[in-house]
Amino acid sequence: MQEKSVDIRTQDGLMNTLVFHPDRPGPHPVVIHYMDSVGVREELADMCRRLASVGYFVLLPNLYYRKVRSVDLDADRLRDPAYADRLELMWTLNRSLSNTMIEQDTAALFEHLATEPAARPGPVGIVGYCMSGRFVYRLAGAYPERIACAASVYGARLITDLPDSAHLLTERIRGEMYFACAEHDHYITNEALADIGERMRAAGVRGGIEFYPESEHGFAFPQRRAYHKASAERHWERLFELFARNL
Repeated sequence: MQEKSVDIRTQDGLMNTLVFHPDRPGPHPVVIHYMDSVGVREELADMCRRLASVGYFVLLPNLYYRKVRSVDLDADRLRDPAYADRLELMWTLNRSLSNTMIEQDTAALFEHLATEPAARPGPVGIVGYCMSGRFVYRLAGAYPERIACAASVYGARLITDLPDSAHLLTERIRGEMYFACAEHDHYITNEALADIGERMRAAGVRGGIEFYPESEHGFAFPQRRAYHKASAERHWERLFELFARNL
């Protein structure tokens, strides 16, 4: 497997991004992996390697690049009173981002892909977790001709009252849109998910919403206390099937 780090020029600076792809000759279909609130780390890099190992060219951008090039956070300590300063840092970084900013960053990722010989031109797949669940939902509607499929895994703030809320572009989605939801998740309500499901049906969007029994928010991350192996492996099956159908 080939791995490297590149700095991608955006409207706001240089977005440091990890790149993974198979050793064998390409070009390979592209998947963009968007990080959760805890940031880029080895745990996410391993998830990208799993995608690359089955034939994908994978990008993992640091969405916090406007503030920091890296961040050291332990998700399992975020409720520890002694870790309050790090929790505040995470929320400061999280709240510094908007759906519009990630749209702009993604346009820069698309431009960079054109310079990568190992990346196949054309439609891509995207996946986002937690914070980025709303980003990929928004991007699927913002770039309907470029995004063939998107997976939002226990996405948070999928519906807000902001003018760039993800749900507002549902009717523009042309690719397949999949939501993997934890059975127990205080970051999203069943009412909000029902609203999204109805919007998808009304717009004729392919895909759907799946609940993962006995799981909690964060179930797919192997180094998280909330890790639920059965759900994590099911989510990998769903991702591989989604990307195989559309890429």
